[in-house]
Amino acid sequence: MINTYVVDRRLNGKNKSAVNRKRFLERYKKHIKRAVNDAVNNRSITDMEHGESISIPGQDIREPVFGHGKGGKRNYVNPGNKEFVSGDMIEKPKGGEGQGGGNQASNSGEGMDEFTFNITQDEFLEFLFEDLELPNLVRKELKSMDDFVYRHAGFTNVGVPAKINVVRTLKNSHARRIALSGKARRRLKEVTALIDEEEQKDRSLRNEAYLEDLIIEKEKLHNKITRMPFIDDFDLRYNLSMKEPTPSNAAVMFCLMDVSGSMTQQTKDMAKRFFLLLYMFLRRNYEKIEVVFIRHHTSAKEVDEEEFFYSRETGGTIVSSALKKMQEIVDERYPASAWNIYAAQASDGDNWNDDSPICQKILERDLLPKVQYFSYIEITPRAHQALWQAYDEVRSRHPDAFAMEQIIDQADIFPVFRQLFQRKSS
Repeated sequence: MINTYVVDRRLNGKNKSAVNRKRFLERYKKHIKRAVNDAVNNRSITDMEHGESISIPGQDIREPVFGHGKGGKRNYVNPGNKEFVSGDMIEKPKGGEGQGGGNQASNSGEGMDEFTFNITQDEFLEFLFEDLELPNLVRKELKSMDDFVYRHAGFTNVGVPAKINVVRTLKNSHARRIALSGKARRRLKEVTALIDEEEQKDRSLRNEAYLEDLIIEKEKLHNKITRMPFIDDFDLRYNLSMKEPTPSNAAVMFCLMDVSGSMTQQTKDMAKRFFLLLYMFLRRNYEKIEVVFIRHHTSAKEVDEEEFFYSRETGGTIVSSALKKMQEIVDERYPASAWNIYAAQASDGDNWNDDSPICQKILERDLLPKVQYFSYIEITPRAHQALWQAYDEVRSRHPDAFAMEQIIDQADIFPVFRQLFQRKSS
């Protein structure tokens, strides 16, 4: 019998097991996702991406147990028995007399508190953005000389041992030995045949001197062939790899936020919370992603991350200014042939009535032909206005490239975010 032992030597922290923790997180995934979703709605913007404390009800962490069913015959061993002898019948336990079996508190029962544990920042973000992706992401033509792939480009006589091509080297070795020893092998075959022929003759007719010369020649030929190296430096061949530029799936996300006077502080906070979720999602899931921040009121301007989230500038409302600014930046820096272009716009829906048709025209004529996906969220509890109606017409004609949702209060932010960026089943 052979005993096999598997030893896990992966490095973990003191008193921790990465394998067991992963199994535990998978088992209580439902509770963790619920806690993560609640945390997103209750946290401040600056505390959005920290870890979280998770509580699991006691009844959900009980382990399954096996028990005997009713009926059948069983043999019991009762140590210290003073009441029964062999052959006695034992009554079944009467039901309803146990203590502590209910959920109510009692002076003699025992209970179990909720089990609480902490998840790390990475685990929090992993559960937060699970099953989300940028829609319609495709590989584009060469964006820059930064993206390369190494492809096989034949063989070379020089290289490092790690790149040696064994098959090609052995083929060259075999061909060299055949070419260099072909004449000797043919002569060896002839000499062997002559020796056999001479040895088959009667001793009186055999030419001993001639036979001895043949044997000596055979030995020389054999030594000549065997002294030939199995692999020579000339035989070595190495794989040759060439660096070729490849298409890139680099993407750019435009974040367009309305900061006009009609946007209350609460509305702005919800817009910032949505964009912060989007920003964390992009940074965590996509290595090559650029984010362009645009704030607008009557005019629009490109800003950095700090100014986008914390500037207090305000004014009137002309939504088309943000779309024109985005179009200008796309034309200057992000050609559609090389970039996956995305946009997310947040507003309260308030806009000059004459400007909403202009927004619709810019979207359909200039932006949607270039972008992969444009999402619009309207943060308002009021009835929709002209901007929503104009955008609704765009959505009806371009359902795959344009999406729009409404956010009424803070609890709607994360569900709407997931709805806009939910991974599509293939």
